[in-house]
Amino acid sequence: MKLEILFEDNHLLVINKPIGILVQGDKTGDIPLVDLAKAYIKQKHNKPGAVFLGVVHRLDRPTSGAIVFARTSKALERLNLQFKERLTKKTYWAITKETPNPSSDTLVHWTVRNQKQNKSYAYKKETPDSKKAILKYSIKKKLDNYSVLEIELETGRHHQIRAQLSAIGCPIKGDLKYGSARSNPNGSIHLHARSLEVLHPVTKEPVRCVAPLPKDALWDACPSD
Repeated sequence: MKLEILFEDNHLLVINKPIGILVQGDKTGDIPLVDLAKAYIKQKHNKPGAVFLGVVHRLDRPTSGAIVFARTSKALERLNLQFKERLTKKTYWAITKETPNPSSDTLVHWTVRNQKQNKSYAYKKETPDSKKAILKYSIKKKLDNYSVLEIELETGRHHQIRAQLSAIGCPIKGDLKYGSARSNPNGSIHLHARSLEVLHPVTKEPVRCVAPLPKDALWDACPSD
């Protein structure tokens, strides 16, 4: 598989993750993105032995978009701290059948992860074992039968965007697990990590990457910025 590289230097590798690919390996045994990226680095730079590549954050298998990996242990440590302290900026685009009201808002929920179901539930009030989840959304564009939302994450909870949009009656198109009426033929959901901004772990300069949208009729109808 040819990877779409958004940024690369000796410290960082940012990739536009394709739909249907795991970020890290799991019990399915499918080849994850981190292994594909290691193979890319090994081949491109003719590296002998094992390639180091640290996983900093994840995107769900049916989603696409910008994801950053660390190419050194120092970069991994510094990026992990950025994500922990919420110094990164992550913007997502989602397509929903229902239109949220109001057209822009900050959603605050408490989410509980069910490991057995691999699903998170969003509640309006704090409950046992819950974690606070915050996101901001606005309507980016109205399509004929759908709405395109732009979302900024303030926290990074399991399936956060999927669970919070479902909780307000606006499940993401194709997301059967969270209430969409039907699945997408290719197994995707219409959720895309549109842009990612981090501070470079060495230069401290902002690195912002914008991930091109997947190719399908709905995404093609979206604005270019």
